[in-house]
Amino acid sequence: MTSIRFAILGTAKIARTVAPKIQSAEGTELLGIASRSEDSAQQFAQEFGIPRTYPGYAAALDDPDVDAVYVPLPPSMHQEWTEKAAAAGKHILCEKPLARNVSETDRMIAACRKHNVVLLDGVMWYHTARAAAIRSVVDSGQLGELRQLTSVFTFRWDTMPMENLRMHRDLGGGSLLDLGWYCVGASLWLLDDMPQRVYARANWCNDVDIRLNGFLWFGDEGSVERKVATIESGFDTVRRRWLEVAGTKESLVCDDFTRPLKSSRPRFWTHDCDGESTEHVVTGKTQEECMVESFCELIRSRQTDHPWLQLSRKTQAVCDALDRSARGGHVVEL
Repeated sequence: MTSIRFAILGTAKIARTVAPKIQSAEGTELLGIASRSEDSAQQFAQEFGIPRTYPGYAAALDDPDVDAVYVPLPPSMHQEWTEKAAAAGKHILCEKPLARNVSETDRMIAACRKHNVVLLDGVMWYHTARAAAIRSVVDSGQLGELRQLTSVFTFRWDTMPMENLRMHRDLGGGSLLDLGWYCVGASLWLLDDMPQRVYARANWCNDVDIRLNGFLWFGDEGSVERKVATIESGFDTVRRRWLEVAGTKESLVCDDFTRPLKSSRPRFWTHDCDGESTEHVVTGKTQEECMVESFCELIRSRQTDHPWLQLSRKTQAVCDALDRSARGGHVVEL
């Protein structure tokens, strides 16, 4: 397989960001766009120069020329269309959160294993050169023994838009799944562990969390080496997307980890105990291209049970536990 041919299922806003990057990524071709609205598909195709349109998502899956699909649909539709795409033999790049809960995630993973296709969630920043450099610093021991990881992802709506899918639990809404997914995933990835216990509190509107603060405890209770991660997600605070990894010797700070504030200058800092700071600038391809090319490499190497999918499943499980904690008001054991 030389060029991997994509179809996009749906014309969501995020698809407008990813579509041109599928076209510019190495070894890919954006073959078609599917929509439940023929006019919407035609407009999208004309805007991005896409050769084929499909009258519905199933029609794209029926096209034998399509190798892979990008699924930017609401989380409530991820399981259905992942299972259908897998049964059609298509590899799936699925937007995050992967599903509404870990039960749906497990069914999606099982379907992809059964049909021997690749499933990857749409977290982009993991696949960038800057993320690799951050992971390298953390793994090198430069920070000393890790103690604390703090991550935040928020933005502010003046008025909660009740028509938005993020405001509906049955569609997979809430700040935890929309934004906290990045914070939980970063914590698990950089600490290379699963928490034993979690605790969360939230503010609620329409049965979804519009603000959530969570604690994740890693290691044995009472151990001096126990690590802690704290996360914050919300729809009611100024836009922030930063993380800090703190050790016994130094700390690492990235103030825009989910997307660089300046795409030409992706950066992070390390700080020592005397206040000396070092800026690290790590340039490379856009994070959308990096994600698409990582996905294609998984397809070419037939890695259906890859580490990123394992991380997705763990992230979903921890988000489920945080949601149970926030709703029940108690610590949840994993």
